[in-house]
Amino acid sequence: MKKGILFLGLLLAVGGTQAGAKDFDFAAVQAKARELSARPYSAPVSRVPDWLAGYSYLQHQAIRFDPGHAWWQADRLPFQLQFFHPGWLFKEPVQIHEVSGGREKLIPFDPALFIYGGKQLPGPVPPDMGFAGLRLHYALNRPGVMDELAVFLGASYFRSLAQGLHYGLSARGLAINSGGPETEEFPRFSEYWIERPAVGAASIKVMALLDSPSVAGAFQFVITPGKETVMQVKTVLYFRQLPAVVGLAPLTSMFLHGEVNGWSRDDFRPEVHDSDGLLMHTGAGEWIWRPLNNPARTRASAFADQAPKGFGLLQRDREFAHYDDVEANYHLRPSAWVEPIGDWGRGSVRLVELHSPDETNDNIVAFWVPARLPAVGEPLAYEYRLRWLGADEGRPPAGYVVSTRQGAVLDHPERRRIVVDFARLPESPSRSDIEAVVSVGEGARLIGVGAVNWIAPAGVWRAVFELAADGTGRPVELRCFLRRDKQTLTETWSHLWTP
Repeated sequence: MKKGILFLGLLLAVGGTQAGAKDFDFAAVQAKARELSARPYSAPVSRVPDWLAGYSYLQHQAIRFDPGHAWWQADRLPFQLQFFHPGWLFKEPVQIHEVSGGREKLIPFDPALFIYGGKQLPGPVPPDMGFAGLRLHYALNRPGVMDELAVFLGASYFRSLAQGLHYGLSARGLAINSGGPETEEFPRFSEYWIERPAVGAASIKVMALLDSPSVAGAFQFVITPGKETVMQVKTVLYFRQLPAVVGLAPLTSMFLHGEVNGWSRDDFRPEVHDSDGLLMHTGAGEWIWRPLNNPARTRASAFADQAPKGFGLLQRDREFAHYDDVEANYHLRPSAWVEPIGDWGRGSVRLVELHSPDETNDNIVAFWVPARLPAVGEPLAYEYRLRWLGADEGRPPAGYVVSTRQGAVLDHPERRRIVVDFARLPESPSRSDIEAVVSVGEGARLIGVGAVNWIAPAGVWRAVFELAADGTGRPVELRCFLRRDKQTLTETWSHLWTP
């Protein structure tokens, strides 16, 4: 791998990284990660008292951060910092530091920062206990009104918002053995450093130290909020051992049911999902759309590529009536787009889809798997932009898929009809020489492809074709795009069909 993912011989100065030292920056976090990786992994020791670790969900939810104690509030800075209380699922607190003037300072746990629902704590809390995580606030939607902008909580999970959106999918620092035969490993951010923002600052910097049995790493996030919120992510990893699957820039989402797998008979809502598809922009310039599904069994798909231009989990469907949920607001969930900086070399975008019986489980994971990893102890450095997008973003420049449906064929029970709708073609719908180019992988045969029709009420071009399975029951790869006179007009629809 070259350029963007480099096996760098980094010469990092170890001195000057102690608490209170001057010029604390990302290089200091890198030095900590390198030093940590040179030692055997040590599982985190919880400082959470037993009585607090045993709190139920409801007891934990009753504890709230007091917004009157938000960091930097009194200084009227553009960003504010709040904290999550340990307990319940969060029994391995993290240490959080403020970096100001090049100096780091630990923020100690203090019960005075929290509201305990009118109850007294039944026991003492150690001042070095740490916090479960952190959240950043910013006047995202209205001047003077501080909204949640980003949350870092649990393992290496984090999520963010752009204007007018509600929380949905999450991102992770790193995925280890996700969707593979090996036991999945969940690296965790054990320490954070948040740089105190300047007056009028448009961005804020968060640095984090990651640790797990296989790897230690340094992360830097420069977060710029707005109509789309952009995170500039810089990472250096040091492996103690090489896992079977290493997933870079992982995204995690939820898909329960939608038009691709039909309306659930037991749910009044037509669709329930945080994301409805995986979009990829390959190094060769092709745009590929893969509708998500909730499979009966776990399945993993890999899309080989070199020097990818981007990939992401998108919520394309923004019609409220398609969800009819006034509480979850699925039509306002963000999309997340990973844009590599530099050449990430050879590898693949991997999509893992797990079965979920309900919407409380994140059953979708997408990430980049590099074809080669550095030797143990050697650094793996890479950068990317992570864009949190709203309704009008995250679409390719040409036509794109807006829906995928399938159904039975009358009098032919062995067949299945596939219907794919495309929107925003560059040409006028008055012409009729648009054709659908369909390819079918092993496991089925293509019966026929109908004419591509303009569906005026929906404003889409509709491609329809029929399949017959070969009886083996194996999943079948399908592809379809529209063209006119050999000119490609749309992204490529890619679907894994299970007979």
